[in-house]
Amino acid sequence: MNWFNHLYHKFVSRSIVERIIILNVVIFILTYLFNTLSFLFQIDGNFIVHWFSLQPEFDILLLRPWTILSYGFLHSGFFHILFNMLVLYYFGNLFLDFFDSRQFLLYMILGILSGGLVYMLSYNYLPGLQTKQTILLGASAGVMAVVVGISSHIPHYSLRFRFIGNIKLLYIAVGLVVLDIVQIPAGNAGGHLAHLGGSLIGFLLTSYMNQGRDLLDSLQSLFMKREKKPLKTVYKSSKKKTYKKPLSKSEEQKKIDAILDKISKSGYDTLTKEEKDFLFQAGKK
Repeated sequence: MNWFNHLYHKFVSRSIVERIIILNVVIFILTYLFNTLSFLFQIDGNFIVHWFSLQPEFDILLLRPWTILSYGFLHSGFFHILFNMLVLYYFGNLFLDFFDSRQFLLYMILGILSGGLVYMLSYNYLPGLQTKQTILLGASAGVMAVVVGISSHIPHYSLRFRFIGNIKLLYIAVGLVVLDIVQIPAGNAGGHLAHLGGSLIGFLLTSYMNQGRDLLDSLQSLFMKREKKPLKTVYKSSKKKTYKKPLSKSEEQKKIDAILDKISKSGYDTLTKEEKDFLFQAGKK
């Protein structure tokens, strides 16, 4: 098992962006291995695609609730995963220059969830899509959440492209969103709608964080129990305090002598608490 431990340690030592990419590539390879097995054994369909892709029917989602998230780690072909992972690599690493790993995961997961939700609502309530038979797979919604999220945070940051020059993140994000909108009638409407759902959540998350708030901290404080401080009970005394006039030195000495005489005759234990306190305070002077 040394080889497994070696691979595991190499995996966990990578950045969160690289780990997500590796996970997607491994699942992609497994999906195609199952395709080969399905062909050889004449099995109808692919087990991984069938059980982990998202379908628009709500009753199927109730039976397979994990698909609202798992679809984001499946891809339909080589160029599909290649484009998604390249965009995720460049924009994800830029994202980590300004946010942390927890926030990156938050954008990815919420982007995938919101993309899946927009896809399902669209295919159930938009007349132009209700007759379509489709499934949803791909990390694009999560990737778009990261792209739009970081572009909303640093809109005037520029990326340099060969043969094109510098382009601001704002223009890249807007361009990708516009492309998704205009391509909805052309085909893969579910995928483009999911992209828009991811883009929306990326923009909303960054807008929230730009106000100096962290959604993760807000969620943590919402679900953590607040420690209740014990109530303090205040008792009011019904007795009025009487003012005692301080003793003069001669009176104080007489009282001390009387207490000492009592000790010599009856012992220290016979003193009252008041006498003991008086003798103690007198000894401190």
